[in-house]
Amino acid sequence: MQSALTQRYLFPETVRLGPLLGGRIDGIQLHDLDDAQLAQLEAELVRHKVLFFPEQQWTALQQRDFAARLGELHVHPTFQAHADTQELVVFNYDETRKGANDTWHADVTFAERPLKYGVLHAETIPEVGGDTLWVDAEAAYQALSAPLRALLDGLEAVHSVFPALDYVNRLEQPGLLDNLLKLPDPTRHPVVRRHPVSGRPSLFVNRAFTAHIVGLTPAESKALLELLFLHLENPAFQLRWRWQAGYVAIWDNRSTQHLAVSDYFPAIRRVRRAAVLEEQRPTPAHPDKEAAQ
Repeated sequence: MQSALTQRYLFPETVRLGPLLGGRIDGIQLHDLDDAQLAQLEAELVRHKVLFFPEQQWTALQQRDFAARLGELHVHPTFQAHADTQELVVFNYDETRKGANDTWHADVTFAERPLKYGVLHAETIPEVGGDTLWVDAEAAYQALSAPLRALLDGLEAVHSVFPALDYVNRLEQPGLLDNLLKLPDPTRHPVVRRHPVSGRPSLFVNRAFTAHIVGLTPAESKALLELLFLHLENPAFQLRWRWQAGYVAIWDNRSTQHLAVSDYFPAIRRVRRAAVLEEQRPTPAHPDKEAAQ
């Protein structure tokens, strides 16, 4: 009986939103899902990479508790926490504070264990503007030429908070820069990572946190990273989402990057996000290839 219920509510109800990524699931409340349904949801996330759920009627604590069922929660070391729980980050922009999340990134790649999932709830949305875009980093990798893929497969990159300092300054959040500078030393991740569930390779460099590629000269690293960043920013790999209040988005941070468009000032945009950590460090897509030293 439970299997039939799960199939009815999750698989047939997933509306495909884009050629490469994105799906919408109607008619469910996330905080009511049982374990079997939650497992189906995670399978759909691997397939669609980002899922949207309308009319989610939950509190901040229910959002936190739901996200905790997906794995260990991340407490952001710098961003504004929700008043009710430190495991939720609040992004609150209005006529006094302009949005600045407009740099392509995967979340928290400066850490040894970046995020597995983001779970974002839209509270207040501008009448126009404030969209979020996601890019399919697996499709972007596959679209590269074979010789370039072969080069990238053996490389590692250093990730840190320093590439994001311009973004941090634009946030105008007191104490944020000082807190970021207290974070652990930069970490290294494969330029092409393997998805731990699907096994598919994807590009794992981003403008916000990737500082340089190990083993290359500064000029070579800058040129190659810029080529990859521009490639990832190709609209052919993207999904653009127009928010409505009450929607929840859950995305697979292991295979996507995202960007919030800051085009709505001075309107109000308030969202809250829970973040689920990966179980282990990202692994190279092709471990038989020795990383550059």
